[in-house]
Amino acid sequence: MGSEGPKPAVTIHVTGFKKFHGVSENPTETIVNNLREYMNKRGLPKGMIIGSCTILETAGQGASGPLYQTLQSALNMDHTTASSAGTIIWVHFGVNSGATRFAIEQQAVNEATFRCPDQMGWKPQKVPIVPADGVISRIRETSLPVEDITKSLAKMGYEVITSDDAGRFVCNYVYYHSLRFAEQNGIKSLFVHVPLFLTIDEDTQMQFAASLLEVLASLY
Repeated sequence: MGSEGPKPAVTIHVTGFKKFHGVSENPTETIVNNLREYMNKRGLPKGMIIGSCTILETAGQGASGPLYQTLQSALNMDHTTASSAGTIIWVHFGVNSGATRFAIEQQAVNEATFRCPDQMGWKPQKVPIVPADGVISRIRETSLPVEDITKSLAKMGYEVITSDDAGRFVCNYVYYHSLRFAEQNGIKSLFVHVPLFLTIDEDTQMQFAASLLEVLASLY
């Protein structure tokens, strides 16, 4: 009888954003910058790898080049470091300054309608994010089980909801591109909105981010 080989690793890459209009200190920049050290101290689940931790410009069109370079370079790294890369998951953290809870985003819409200019001065109105995808009402959904993820985190005591509206600003813009890239490359993508640290303190948010990654790793 043959024995099963080791379970393929789950590699999770994370991104956060820099400051933007009205948010001088973005909590996601702190979360993502500290996440690797935090997870290592906490103890990584067996078979889970923290991949890249990247801080993105809070911008749409002008920052899409670096976004794709980030997505592609991580994919190249995963494929060269292991013959079977296992599951690759992108987790994008963004802030919703008016939120009181964490939100796991189900989908993104092919529409850029920015309420204020992004950090590069772009303020599109009803513009398709990917013109080749057609109409601005086109939706892309994550292949991850959002409801199950939300329930698992809620059981741990976190204030968390499932959301089907990531807005039309930079968060939705990045998520749409990431979901499209994920579909094309056989990987997975998830966007998570977090409140400001004034609403939910930094330590709780770090615990939440770590718990989220552990829940994701346990799915595969």
